[in-house]
Order: sequence, then C-alpha cells, then structure tokens
Amino acid sequence: MKDLGLIQVYTGNGKGKTTAGLGLAFRACGHGFRVCMLQFMKNCADYGEAKAACRLPGFALIQVGRNDFVDLAHPDQVDVKLARDGWEQAKTLIDSGRYDIVILDEINVAMACGLLDTAAVAAYLTAAKRSVEIVLTGRYAPAEIIAVAHLVTEMQEIKHPYQGGVAARQGIDY
Repeated sequence: MKDLGLIQVYTGNGKGKTTAGLGLAFRACGHGFRVCMLQFMKNCADYGEAKAACRLPGFALIQVGRNDFVDLAHPDQVDVKLARDGWEQAKTLIDSGRYDIVILDEINVAMACGLLDTAAVAAYLTAAKRSVEIVLTGRYAPAEIIAVAHLVTEMQEIKHPYQGGVAARQGIDY
C-alpha cells in the first residue's frame, strides 16, 4: 500500500538538494513507484541524471528551462515563460494520476527570483488532498512553501571544494 500525499522541501545553501530528490526517486522506483522529476531552470543533456533517467524503470525526467544560467536579479522573459509553462506542465503531471511522486527540481529558486508566483504555487499545493507525494527542491524556499510542507530539510554548506578552486566535476556535481 502506498501512503502518499505529503509535501517535502529540500532547500538551503549547501550541496545536495537535487541529489536528495534523486535519491528519493531511486528508492521509490525500487519499490515500483512511478516518479517524475521536472527540472526548472535546467535543460542540459550532459547532466548525469538526464543520461541515467532512461535506465531507471518507472522514472521520467523532464527539463523545462534552457541551457543557460538565469540572471536571478533580472530574469529574461524567456526564463519567465519557460518557468510558467513548466509549472502548468507540473500541475498536469501531478493531477494526471500517472505518477506516485513528482519532484519539482529548482522550483524554489524559480519562485524566489520571480519566475513563478509563490502564492499561486502554495495555494495549488494546499487546494486538494492528493495521493501523490510532491517534492520541491532548490535554494531560497519561500516561507509560504515551508509553511505548507510536511517535511523541510535544509542543506547547510560547511565546506565545499569550490572554495579551494575545484571546479564542478562530471558525475559528482552534474
């Protein structure tokens, strides 16, 4: 029996938010759950999770951003459109009944920099009892999202190799 329907948040300035979502997906797929990760602000076939997604039965990965960094202080209109279209797609996926878990990767950042309306996301999350687990990842989780979540984990950076000049590494960081 699947006891689903909670809202989880992985946030904070430390590494591991997307990785935690992927770990949850891996575990859930091992139990036969159907999982979809929708990645806001990302669209890169070179990411390890994008390469591996087709190899994990029951797991789907959809990227709804563009392969470029978003200027968080002054987002381009194309980023706004991609995020809003992605949010509409996310709601369709959540309501479809096709998935047991839907992971909204980097949606917290999309809300924090104004690509998405936080109040509208929070209202949708609380509007109806669903049998799908919803996971929101990314830095800057808004207070409204933390308030409606059942589980909130904050990743805290203590030390990072980047501080010592180590660049992002394939297979480890992406």
